[in-house]
Amino acid sequence: MKSISRLVLNEDRFFDPTPAVKTIARKLYQSVKNLPIISPHGHVDPTIFVENKPFTNPTELIIIPDHYIFRMLYSQGISLESLGIRPLDGSSAEANARKIWKLFGQNYYLFRGTPTGVWLDYEFSVVFGIKKRFTGETALEIYDEISEKLQTPKFRPRSLFDRFKIAVLSTTDAATDALEAHKKIRGSEWKGNIIPCFRPDGVTDLKAKSWRANIDLLSERTGIEVTSYSRFIQALENRRSFFKSMGAVSTDHGVSSPYTHEFTQGEAERIFQKALKSPATSEDAAMFTGHMLMEMARMSIDDGLVMQIHPGSDRNHNRVIFERFGSDKGSDIPMQTEYTRNLKALLNKYGNDPRLTLIVFTLDEATYSRELAPLAGHYPAMKLGPSWWFHDSIEGMMRFRSMVTETAGIYNTAGFNDDTRAFVSIPARHDLSRRVDANFLATLVAKHIVHMDEAEEMIYDMANGLVKKAYKL
Repeated sequence: MKSISRLVLNEDRFFDPTPAVKTIARKLYQSVKNLPIISPHGHVDPTIFVENKPFTNPTELIIIPDHYIFRMLYSQGISLESLGIRPLDGSSAEANARKIWKLFGQNYYLFRGTPTGVWLDYEFSVVFGIKKRFTGETALEIYDEISEKLQTPKFRPRSLFDRFKIAVLSTTDAATDALEAHKKIRGSEWKGNIIPCFRPDGVTDLKAKSWRANIDLLSERTGIEVTSYSRFIQALENRRSFFKSMGAVSTDHGVSSPYTHEFTQGEAERIFQKALKSPATSEDAAMFTGHMLMEMARMSIDDGLVMQIHPGSDRNHNRVIFERFGSDKGSDIPMQTEYTRNLKALLNKYGNDPRLTLIVFTLDEATYSRELAPLAGHYPAMKLGPSWWFHDSIEGMMRFRSMVTETAGIYNTAGFNDDTRAFVSIPARHDLSRRVDANFLATLVAKHIVHMDEAEEMIYDMANGLVKKAYKL
């Protein structure tokens, strides 16, 4: 049997090996490595902080919530059932957490060179203090070590939140969510700053699953019977006000396209009434969503909530997986996306108003330098969200900085967010971002494009300052 290698994270990981760059990168990183984490967009379940119970086991904590993990395993022919993912029809799935973990360990080599592998190595080493590399041979030993630690107070959700130095954590919540978990957190003695984010897709997308039921729930939540478009707008404004009272600073719109178009009141009413009576056509839904982005920008100017749009994902591309297991199972795929023409209506009406902050994300890297950087480098209201989802990797983040900085600078970007469901991956993701940004700036210093004192200011802003300003925190 071959010897088991130790798990050691190199202090200079992700830095350019060129001595001049590496030395500068190391210094810049050290200046921000311990700054508090601001996580302004993500999908962690807030109920874990209400209950503050021990996490069940390593499998439930690390594998089950992380579609980055099981999409890679599925790509190699490993069934979702074998990973503990239960089909919607209630048929069986593997329930033995140790067996699932063993399977994960046997296939951990698949994550070599990926951001997921980098994050997981950090979690094992830094969060859990594991000293051996994770393999099929060491999997169960590591499972037992993590399991034992999860039963201690130090590894309860609130304790980890504090240990990770999280200053702000935003969840993502449907417009109809009662925010009961947030109410309980705010009513407790614990001081963790967890805030909601208003995501209205379930009621603004006429093709959304259960749209009609969502409208009925919107009526129930607001006490406004949503029988017309004008009442619909009134109900949305009501919910935005409620979310803001619960600490929300932003809205989020997971649209397939950033297309914007403004209806007349009569046109909006006509399409809304059609949808109330029968399922909307794809054309009506696309037009209505484009109109609602305009309305959301208007509302953001009125109430001050930052507006985020996340377009460009062909969600649930694998229909077999979607029909058998539902959404968020790792089968979303990026699409080509156009911004210059699609955002023109919104930016011409609201983009010059400094009261609006519009943070735009993309899964189409080809638009970074061609469209997004020029738009953000001109319109006062627009900021660029960080490299997102498939691109929050070492090279992905470097490409983002390289392609947008010369046109938009760093001060038209919005810092970093981790956008994760996997709670214990948060410090790993932020550490990677800080290291990559330090390396990018070190390159600029080594090339004499910026001075060292300027880079020291920039690295702080990239880690904390930009996100605070963009999200008004």
